[in-house]
Amino acid sequence: MVAGDRIMDSGMHGEKGVAAGYEKLAADTKVKLGQADRTINRLSLARLVVILGGAALVFAIVQTESITGVLLVSIGLVVLFAGLVNKQSKAEREQRSLRDFLAINENELSVRDGKANLYDDGARYADPKHPYTDDLDIFGDNSLYARINRCATRLSNDQLAAWLSEPAEEAEIRARQEAAEEMAALPGWGQGLQRSLFFEVKEKTDIKSRFAGLMADRSMDIGGRFLRGYVRLAPWLFAAAVISAFFVPALLRVGVVLGVAHLMVSLWYAGKIGRVSGNMDRAGRLLVSYAEAFRQVEETPWKSGRGQALASRLKFGPSKPASVVFSELAALVNKLDYRLNMLIGALLNMVFLWDLKQVYAIATWRKQYKDGVMDAFMALAEFETLNTLGILRTNHPDWVMPSIHPSGERVLVGEAVGHPLIAQAESVANDYALEGHRIALITGSNMAGKSTFLRTVGVNIVLALAGGVVCARRMSVSVCRLVTYMRIKDSLNENTSTFKAELDRMQLILATVKSQPHTFFLIDEMLRGTNSVDKYLGSKAIIQQLIAYDGYGMVATHDLKLAELEAAHPQVIRNYHFDIQVSEGEMLFDYKLKRGECTIFNASLLLRRIGVHVSDE
Repeated sequence: MVAGDRIMDSGMHGEKGVAAGYEKLAADTKVKLGQADRTINRLSLARLVVILGGAALVFAIVQTESITGVLLVSIGLVVLFAGLVNKQSKAEREQRSLRDFLAINENELSVRDGKANLYDDGARYADPKHPYTDDLDIFGDNSLYARINRCATRLSNDQLAAWLSEPAEEAEIRARQEAAEEMAALPGWGQGLQRSLFFEVKEKTDIKSRFAGLMADRSMDIGGRFLRGYVRLAPWLFAAAVISAFFVPALLRVGVVLGVAHLMVSLWYAGKIGRVSGNMDRAGRLLVSYAEAFRQVEETPWKSGRGQALASRLKFGPSKPASVVFSELAALVNKLDYRLNMLIGALLNMVFLWDLKQVYAIATWRKQYKDGVMDAFMALAEFETLNTLGILRTNHPDWVMPSIHPSGERVLVGEAVGHPLIAQAESVANDYALEGHRIALITGSNMAGKSTFLRTVGVNIVLALAGGVVCARRMSVSVCRLVTYMRIKDSLNENTSTFKAELDRMQLILATVKSQPHTFFLIDEMLRGTNSVDKYLGSKAIIQQLIAYDGYGMVATHDLKLAELEAAHPQVIRNYHFDIQVSEGEMLFDYKLKRGECTIFNASLLLRRIGVHVSDE
């Protein structure tokens, strides 16, 4: 991304302005991509002309029997052809970069329109037994992770999943917020990092396992101390023999013997060297691909504390940047690949023992830098994860960065809070403040919005405690452990009935609230798998147990009798509701949270609509 490019540059504001910015970037990139395609076609044609025209020219000069002319023209053609190849390689790299940049911007427009994200949806992190991720649609298809993820590497995907699965401490959340805000404010920075690492969206390399294996690889242990020492002396001995031959021609035989001996040694170790080359070849290409991402991070003058701390981990020793260190390894791997050209490889091995020289140089690199390699990749992964939060900030300028409070304060205040996964045009925002009570008891009719409201609160808490912006006009939340009771499923594999599954989940809720005082619970319709009398008595007993454990959270229910608990516990429970309006037999939902208990229910109306007569009794 060219420095200075901005997402929101259309003069429009809000999410429409962001979308217009992506549309403009995509359109501009298509123009540049067309220019790159034409440039590559011209260079391909020029290479063909050089080959055919050069062959004809060499043939014509051969007819003149001018050896000097043939040599000069041949050298000139080789230089010209090499220059064209180099230019085309650069043009093709730029073409790939532009295609990746176009894919990134078109992906933003697709996600905005509710289509699938190119990035991982996090399905492998889904866990039905997790305290909240399954109930709140954090992972998998149409999940929060699927919507916000912009991490390409496996390490950063794992880290984003961890941030969404476990609340951080107050100081850590604030550090993430500051870094994400800084990244969002840097023109083009986020998309630049995305473009540098976009290849991993398709590759899906487990860089941690790959480099852990390379760092422990014993195949580089070739020969002993004598051979290592001799490899350093070999080119000097060969050069001395050749130079001496100018003065004592007989010594030329020494140079020939040395060259043949060097070649034989290289052939002797060819199998082991081949294994090293095979292991390192893929690594070398990966490092070249990662180099641009490291360089971008290193060249950014970070102001946030987290940005500075992470950037410092990309240095080896006092001041050597990771991009330089990894470029050195990539260069060594490329030099080792010279052996693939039989003629060049043979000559280099005769003079330098080239293959062994590069293997030993790679082994020295590993010994010198292996302790910092994985830390550098982990730091880059965190930059990428923070960048995901920064892009979320950019994409939703109307969302707010929440105020974070210590866990002991029990704060939850939200103004115009909406569900992050519901389109803005369809979302109904609500206000809520945890003041003067600890448990919000929410009653209401079917489809009025109780479950959606609980998920709205839960998902925004998850985002807030991960360090991201939230879908609200204002939000304050204290650090808490979230636990939910919403989607209760039976299991044939585990021989578990629905009621048993409910009991197991409720046991988790009660145990967590009892043992961890800073737990915020979200409970949607308790004990569905039993009769109405047991359901009421059981639900009432559970709420009283939660009160005894000093718990706080929200409970949604159809059971209007539970609303009587407010009178018994006026300082603890407060009634809220979602209701409906009925006009000429039609049900009208406004999905607004209101104070007090619900007095209008709609089950009879819904049953009548499907042909079931319900008496007025």
